[in-house]
Amino acid sequence: MYYGKLPIIFLSTIASENDGTTNCQIANYILANIDEVKDFTISKLAQHCHVANSSISRFCRDIGLDDYSELKELINTNSMEFQLYSDCAEYKERGIDFSRNVINSIEKAAETVNYDAIESLVKDIYKYDNIACFGLLKAQTAAMNLQSDLLMLGKVVTSKLPFNQQLKYLENADENSLIIIFSYTGIYFDYWYPKRTPRYKEGRPKIYFITSDKKASGNSYFDKVIHFDSLQDYASHPFQLQIIGSIIAQSYAYYLKEKNS
Repeated sequence: MYYGKLPIIFLSTIASENDGTTNCQIANYILANIDEVKDFTISKLAQHCHVANSSISRFCRDIGLDDYSELKELINTNSMEFQLYSDCAEYKERGIDFSRNVINSIEKAAETVNYDAIESLVKDIYKYDNIACFGLLKAQTAAMNLQSDLLMLGKVVTSKLPFNQQLKYLENADENSLIIIFSYTGIYFDYWYPKRTPRYKEGRPKIYFITSDKKASGNSYFDKVIHFDSLQDYASHPFQLQIIGSIIAQSYAYYLKEKNS
């Protein structure tokens, strides 16, 4: 289940901006008229968004692009897909069919996730004071749920919704930081243009990567990978990430209970 870079960036921009801001206005217009704007010049897009050319250029920089040419590349290579799971005529039957797929995906994640890595993460959550939890779109909901659960357990965790703010945090993090990244398909950094991983100014944070991508374990950028098996389909995402986030929170709660007993 892959999402293009355009919805990743634009939806996070809309979610993090106040209603009526110029960036929100531009993002909304492009998403609503995606086919039409493919042939727009910067001046034509500015005209349709009722803003100046400089506002379009500023929008590009704010969402992590260098210029309008990169925005055009995003727009022209974008694709939107959705997976339908049932052709049953009844609403209830379609809902049950889909729910069965979701339940199966949750069970698969719970049975195959790397519990040794979760145990290591729980101990690090207890040890570190500076913790951040990130993800993109649906994966970010899993990150925020874990953030909420850990707060209830007395551990304050940082999270950022816009992708460019997540990357900035990663670049500025040091050896005193613990970072948890939820990435269902494992292509978290592929959305950065150009594709690369952050460079650190000083020190190096400890990074846990939660993913169904088997190849992620060979990436030296991550200290530990919490892997689980998945069909990588719509019924699995974000439900598998959600259950793993909840398992982490439950494991941390039990760890605290044992520490305090």
